[in-house]
Amino acid sequence: MTREEIVKTVNDALMKEFELPEDKMKPEANFFADLGLDSLDAVDMVIVLEQAFKVKLRANYQVGKIITLNDLYNYIEELTNKN
Repeated sequence: MTREEIVKTVNDALMKEFELPEDKMKPEANFFADLGLDSLDAVDMVIVLEQAFKVKLRANYQVGKIITLNDLYNYIEELTNKN
């Protein structure tokens, strides 16, 4: 999966799930400060993305270090390249 496909899939899934406007979906966007998500949303986000990418995100300690969209893109890219 290419980086562009990952970005599109993540953005589309999050915009749909959380009704986020496309203009907020910037790599530097912080999930809490910029996108207005909370800790319960973070759990929902993990579930949605696991379904979209067919990978386990929760199985890795690094999930707690993901605070921006770019962090998430990088993490998913790393996971999908391993598989």
